[in-house]
Amino acid sequence: MLKNMTTKFVIAALFLISIQGIAAPRSIELPEETAKFKESIHPGYIIAQQKCSICHSADYINLQPSGMNLKQWTAEVTKMQHAYGAPITDDDIKVIGQYLATTYGNEKLAAITTSVATTTPVASAIDVKTLLANNACLGCHALSQKIVGPAYHDVAERYRKNPKALETVMANIKAGGANKWSAVPMPPFPALTDAELKVLAQFVLSQ
Repeated sequence: MLKNMTTKFVIAALFLISIQGIAAPRSIELPEETAKFKESIHPGYIIAQQKCSICHSADYINLQPSGMNLKQWTAEVTKMQHAYGAPITDDDIKVIGQYLATTYGNEKLAAITTSVATTTPVASAIDVKTLLANNACLGCHALSQKIVGPAYHDVAERYRKNPKALETVMANIKAGGANKWSAVPMPPFPALTDAELKVLAQFVLSQ
């Protein structure tokens, strides 16, 4: 009888230990992003920084077969749009494909004639909705709740009493970076003009 009770206690204790191990909270720390897109004078370099890095690291490019040509790289970028819903336009696909083919593939930059459409059309009065859409801002941010990045309302609250709020948010949008809100990096947007940065920053701070 005593032996049976002892056995039951041992089994119960082991069960509780296993449950505690399963239920114990675990924290996962993401490694700091160190991979960068290869620099190039090709305009696709800036677009790749802005839009490709929204969904994956620059390391993903290095995992592709070496020596891919323009047609192959363009097909790969097209797949990102059609299969995965990447926030890129048809014009973006052409320009990014050219950048990848000349920087990571076997094409020569001088051999490719680039016809680059403006990726962020700007009218005389800059439309904030167009800027948000063309730069995929709403893929990571929402007005009042966190998605990948902070909610715009939370950003506005943080800088509400900061006399340099506008300049700070403009600089943060342009430079991107990590560890301001979380370890997840925000891509830089160096192609945005000061006027566009100001419109976006004013919109964020008005929430």
